[in-house]
Formats: sequence, structure tokens, C-alpha cells
Amino acid sequence: MFFERPESGEVAVLVHLAIESESEREDPLEFEELVISAGGDPAEFILGSRKHPAPDVFVGSGKLEEIADAVKLHQAQLVIFNHNLSPSQERNLEQQLHCRVLDRTGLILDIFAQRARSHEGKLQVELAQLKHLSTRLKRGWTHLDRQKGGIGLRGAGETQLELDQRMIGQRIKSIKKSLEKVRVRRNQGRRSRQRAEVPTVSLVGYTNAGKSTVFNRLTAADTYVADQLFATLDSTLRALPVPSFGNAVLADTVGFISHLPHQLVEAFRATLEETSRASLLLHVVDAANSDRDVLIEEVNAVLTDIDAISTPTLMVYNKVDMLAGQKPVIDRDSEGMPVRVWVSALTGAGMDLLMQAIAERLAGELIERDLVVAPSQGRLRSRLYARGAVQGEIVDKDGLIHLKVCLDRRHLERLLEEEGINAESLEFHMAPVSERF
Repeated sequence: MFFERPESGEVAVLVHLAIESESEREDPLEFEELVISAGGDPAEFILGSRKHPAPDVFVGSGKLEEIADAVKLHQAQLVIFNHNLSPSQERNLEQQLHCRVLDRTGLILDIFAQRARSHEGKLQVELAQLKHLSTRLKRGWTHLDRQKGGIGLRGAGETQLELDQRMIGQRIKSIKKSLEKVRVRRNQGRRSRQRAEVPTVSLVGYTNAGKSTVFNRLTAADTYVADQLFATLDSTLRALPVPSFGNAVLADTVGFISHLPHQLVEAFRATLEETSRASLLLHVVDAANSDRDVLIEEVNAVLTDIDAISTPTLMVYNKVDMLAGQKPVIDRDSEGMPVRVWVSALTGAGMDLLMQAIAERLAGELIERDLVVAPSQGRLRSRLYARGAVQGEIVDKDGLIHLKVCLDRRHLERLLEEEGINAESLEFHMAPVSERF
């Protein structure tokens, strides 16, 4: 952006080392999927192992020679490491391999840059890129003089480097101001929903678990869906009418990945606040993935980073159409509360069960009542309809309105209080409700 670099190409040599000193290792198969998602064409996948990364070029001399031979053989213009490299390691590798070198963080940032569509999403990605770039400026000016100190001895390269650093710093400040405005608008919208008692349900999960397909099924939306990592970046909000409960807001958010770069967590904090402030999380899991338990832990790690791990969560095991013998079903805890729902968002199987589980988790204590309302209490009737709580209605010969309602006890008590109606003035019947309905 601010300095000359080798032009990147699509033909890439991939490098993955098993580092014995690392307690958590990256998945080489996921790494290849990331490269393909970024538009790369993996020409060769070089594997290896080391006890510790080499401080200068990360790999050993023999492995470096093997990578250089692969670059020449395939005329690759890009070498991608499934590891995070230091700025000096990246710089040294580029000098040795004579092509551009990208680490895992840079690869994910590039994918995010391709996927961002909204103004907010582009700002968030640019902020993350600039923070990553600011530590890697020096290599662009190594062909110029370095600062030596003293009057008349300041090199042109260092002067340009300082100028670039200042430009990047100013742009970062500008982006942060713009994102702060976004955060303020989101907070205002969130407070408005809270005042209207409209809860937010946020979809979370590992990238490519099927969150956007679930989102489209629940809201009849047309959010972009693709079988690739990070198909969705921009947070989308849609109304979600929940049976026996009322209206909610469903949020589709960016997918998580193992060791999500810190710059992205920080840059997308405004978007991820929809997750940390949600009333309920729908944790979408690829049920057909053999490593699903590991991926669940990776998502939980990110939820911990954004202070959302304590938010009430309903597990959604998606893609049951790819599991032999698994049918859509709700799994419940010892108290009968839904904790897990098995669905196929692709075929629609089990989506009715998911809506039922969402209603139960949002409502908490659902109660059924045969409520007798006087004509003068028509506003209460209207508000019950607005919440989707009315399941049947009969008007008797005296003009009294008999309503079959199903809603959360707390909501009913709050409605009566706000309407100034004493519960004792209404006629209640415990479930089962009147057979007239």
C-alpha cells in the first residue's frame, strides 16, 4: 500500500510445520481451504516438523532450500505459511525466496478484505490490515539509507518510513472515529430494542458451519451463502417472529476460526458486540465434521475473548442430512429446557423444532391461560396479539372476550402492570385451557 513489494500471484507454495513446542497446532487441511477461499492455487504443500521455529527464517536451512526449489519449479509468486511470522522472518524469507511471503494472519486478512461488502465491514478490515502492516513497513525501504543520526546525516529511507508511519497512524485514528460512530448507532438501536422488550438472538459458530443458511431459513432472507470459509463478514439483522413469544431480532455474524487474529477481534468488536449483548446465542455446529468438538472449543475461546461466554446458548447441530440415522430432534436437560437441536438448514428438516426451542429459551417459563377480558380492556388484547401470544379467541353473549394465550409469565405480569390492570380483576383458568378452543 505504502511501499514497493513483490507482486503477488495466485500460484502458491504452502508450508506447514508441526512445531513440538506449540501446545495448539493449526490444521493443515483447514489451511489449504483458507488458501483456496482466498483465490489461491496451491501448487505444492510442504510439510515438516521442528522443535522450535528458527528465529531468522522460521524453517531450517534444508527446508528453506526445499521451499526455494518448489518456488522455481512451479514459478510461484507467493509462499504462504500456516503460522504467524514475525516481521523480520517475513522480510528474511522474501529476500531468500525472491517472492512474496504471507503468514496465516496476512492470509485471513486478505480473505476478509475480499469478502467485506458494507462500509462498516470495509473499515473494520482496513483497520486490521493497517495494524498488521504498521509492523512491516521497514522492509519496503531497506534499499534506501538508514538513519545515522546527526545534522545532515538523516537518510531518505528513514524519513520516508517515518512519513508512512505517520500516515498510517492518522488513518487508523480516522477509522477508529468512524467505527466509534458505528458503535454508538448500534448501542442506540440496541437500547431501543431493549425498551421495546425485543430480544436479540445472535448466530455464532465456526466458519462454514452453515450459519447463513440457518439465518435464511429462519427469516426468509437472501443472505449470501457459499461453501467456503468466511462467506459472511457483514453483520445482518432481521426480524424474527417467535411463536408463543413475540418479535425478536436475529443477527448473523462473522464466522470464527482457530486462533482468530487479534487484530480482527479488535477491529470487529463493534460487530461482535451484537454477540456479547445478545439475549440468546445460537451456536451453529457442523454436525458432520469429525472434529466438531474441537471446533466448539475454538468458538468458545473467541466467545471468552469478547466476554460472551456467559450468554445463554442453544446449540444447533446443523447438516444432519449428512449423518446416517440422525433425525431432527430437541435434546433437553434434566429440567426439560432445550440445550441442543439437530437440524438441516439445507433441507429445512427440524427448523420447526429450532423455532420451538428458541421460543422456550427466550420465554423461560411459558404458561397457558384461558383469559377473560372485558371490552374496555381491548388494549391488553391488542398487545397480546402483537406478542403472538393469542392462540384462540371467542366472544360470548355478554361481550366478554375469552382468549387462549401462551406466553412467558413475566411478560404477562409486566403487561398487566403497564396497562394498570389488577390480575384479580381478570378471570384465569389454569392449563389445560377451556375445550371451547
